[in-house]
Amino acid sequence: MSKLGNLGARLYRGEVGYDFVAKRKIWYGISILITITAIVGLAVRGLNMGIEFSGGAVFTTPSTKVSAESARLTAEEASGHTAIAQKLGNGPLRIQVSDVTTEQSRATQEALAKKLGVSTDKVNTDIVGPSWGDQIANKAWTGLAVFMILVVIYLAIAFEWRMALAALIALIHDLTITVGIYALVGFEVTPGTVIGLLTILGYSLYDTVVVFDGLKESSKDITKQTRFTYSEIANRSLNGTLVRSINTTVVALLPVAGLLFIGGGFLGAGMLNDISLALFVGLAAGAYSSIFIATPLVADLKERDPQMKALTKRVRAKRAAAAAKGETGETDGSGPSDAVPGAEDEDEDAGTAGVVAPRARGSRGRAQGKRR
Repeated sequence: MSKLGNLGARLYRGEVGYDFVAKRKIWYGISILITITAIVGLAVRGLNMGIEFSGGAVFTTPSTKVSAESARLTAEEASGHTAIAQKLGNGPLRIQVSDVTTEQSRATQEALAKKLGVSTDKVNTDIVGPSWGDQIANKAWTGLAVFMILVVIYLAIAFEWRMALAALIALIHDLTITVGIYALVGFEVTPGTVIGLLTILGYSLYDTVVVFDGLKESSKDITKQTRFTYSEIANRSLNGTLVRSINTTVVALLPVAGLLFIGGGFLGAGMLNDISLALFVGLAAGAYSSIFIATPLVADLKERDPQMKALTKRVRAKRAAAAAKGETGETDGSGPSDAVPGAEDEDEDAGTAGVVAPRARGSRGRAQGKRR
């Protein structure tokens, strides 16, 4: 078995692990910092809306040796508006001009044809009205809202309202970061961007639901035992799916990176940039939120429940009694260590066990495992 596969098996069995839940304040802080940066970028720079949303004209030329910069200057001079020019492969040019009238687009078409030395009908012109762009934007927002509502309803029914709320916060977290990156980078927002955003929500939700499903099974009848708190069981469920989540994300990111850096960067394919940037940033943010945000949030909300508070007290009391008797407090290797991740607020200076304790050795450890 490979080292990664062996690690995944040990994580699943609870032999090793990292205490994500106990260190949730760190992850919350990082997420808040990234989200604030994204919001500031969105407020300061705004989104570069494509003509599909703002209205305008797109001119596509035949293969030419004229540079994109020269064509851009010609289009701006003829239309009186800011233009974006892009070389498509090794030949044609794509020039986009926003907020132009029919007369201005005709004048721009003639100027570009003259610059390229071709007839006017060789320069293809597509005009998009602002009203059509508004309709597309409204449909995009409607689709996003419906998706969010259905997700919350499904998760509330399949799991519980705390998990539904945590998943919703994680999805909003992913969207905010992705949109903020678009504002900072200055990429154009097109229908392809909307498609990418809706796609990443599915990926993010998939990882979150996998962890929640394992957590639901692990925490069944949790109040009937006194070995683990809810936070510890949540952390074990998260570690059990950690390698799977990483593998899924890496496999998904590799082809998307090819689209973004090769297809968009070297080949100059504009639509690939719009879709691939949303997918690349969103997949990375979705993997982060599934591991560091969604499950710790569920543990936070659940630990406020009176039954979970009572369970935590019983677990602490049992461990305190075991410590008073001089017992080591080691586990039998089937779960987390005896440190209580949910109690870091009261005993944060003492720290919590970041790695699960190894399997107890010797007759004393076995006898203790049986007593528990």
